Amino acid sequence: MTQSGIAYGAKRSIHPLIVRITHWINAFAMICMILSGWRIYNASPIFNFMFPDWMTLGGWLAGALAWHFAAMWLLVLNGLAYLAYGLISGHLQKSFLPLSPRAVWRDAQAALAFRLEHTPGTYNAVQKLLYIAVVLLGVLAVASGLAIWKPIQFLALTSLLGGYDFARIVHFLAMTGIVLFVIVHLTLVALVPSTLPPMITGRAPRGGHGGEVPK
Repeated sequence: MTQSGIAYGAKRSIHPLIVRITHWINAFAMICMILSGWRIYNASPIFNFMFPDWMTLGGWLAGALAWHFAAMWLLVLNGLAYLAYGLISGHLQKSFLPLSPRAVWRDAQAALAFRLEHTPGTYNAVQKLLYIAVVLLGVLAVASGLAIWKPIQFLALTSLLGGYDFARIVHFLAMTGIVLFVIVHLTLVALVPSTLPPMITGRAPRGGHGGEVPK
């Protein structure tokens, strides 16, 4: 059976292997960093609240720090590998550009009205903006993390971030932004589950659409 001359069941490659590998490594490292970071936060809270123990990783401060730093280096190395591939292959430019305020506003309105179509392997303007934002938040989180880890060795960086205490706030807010991205990302996957298999297999139906976000 065909539609517009294209056979149902035909597959096309949309996610290269290195993109899928770095995506899942990044997901694992980020979860470890978030949960261990909450345990570290509990040892010296910035604000008037703490995270429940069951939401944290590491068991105690030293254990949480070990998890946090291990996940940080995994995240950094994985991120550098992804960026290197993306720049050399043109994947970043192809996937996330062009991007304009008008396109973001148009797609945001369509998403809020549950009328935003999704084609596997093609990012809409809102997705492009979110992915670019989370990369920048990741860079800010790593930079502020280094500033509060070694405030003397990275004195210039710590000073640029407003000092040790303010760098802690910057780090917390950057990680909070990443957590919000994860929540939005998982929500969209739940609403359009057809986006998940291609991130595992790398392939999607040729000529098919993921459909609109369900009403």
